[in-house]
Amino acid sequence: MAVTPGSAEQRFPGYDVTKEAGAWDDVTTAVVLRRLAPMGAPKFFTADEEPVARALLDRLLAQDDEPRVPVFEMVDRRLAEGRGDGYRYEELPEDPEAWRRSVAALDAAARAQLGHGFADVSPTDQRDLIERVREHEGQWHGLPAKKVFSLWMRYACSSFYSHPWAWNEIGFGGPAYPRGYKHLALDGREPWEVRERDAHDPIPWVQRAEAAKKRHANGLSSTPSVEEDGPAENDDAPAQNGTSPSAASRA
Repeated sequence: MAVTPGSAEQRFPGYDVTKEAGAWDDVTTAVVLRRLAPMGAPKFFTADEEPVARALLDRLLAQDDEPRVPVFEMVDRRLAEGRGDGYRYEELPEDPEAWRRSVAALDAAARAQLGHGFADVSPTDQRDLIERVREHEGQWHGLPAKKVFSLWMRYACSSFYSHPWAWNEIGFGGPAYPRGYKHLALDGREPWEVRERDAHDPIPWVQRAEAAKKRHANGLSSTPSVEEDGPAENDDAPAQNGTSPSAASRA
């Protein structure tokens, strides 16, 4: 049965990328299908860190209902195994330490501003706390705010979009090797692909998302600001494209 994240109607009805596993090479098939297997208890995050990290990743990806791609488990395994991206920002510690410090800081910010831990406040309050980090210029709890947000999004998105359920959601055909693709024209589909339900021009949706981001940012201007404990930094290094958590819901 085809599974897509969340409860929204499927954009590609009935599409299940795993049905095409027979056209993939053996090594690729093993790697992809392993992502569907249960991952067990956390190996990196502690019992106190787990609910904070889970809520953070859910808000970043707008995973508000079931079924959820197991992004927390994937990030946890990656950090436990020390699988980074081959680089890090000079201003941040190594990824595992940066995750521990930023998760602790997010929980501390929630307790200071709202009187409860991050995992115990409403999803709206969680999004607001994350948004303040994304928009903050300078240091946040001893870490560069924008680069912390970039770190969170990098891990969240790379995990989410490596999972077959996310591929079902976007109609991705899966690994191209060894079969390949032959219908590369506009609106061209391979025999196994499914026509998108209610396909529409994405530009108006982008415009609505940008308007929502501005409204959300204006709403934050009347609330307490994020902790600032240092001067604004020169943000010359490449950073993640800063999508607002409030606008991160998938079309």
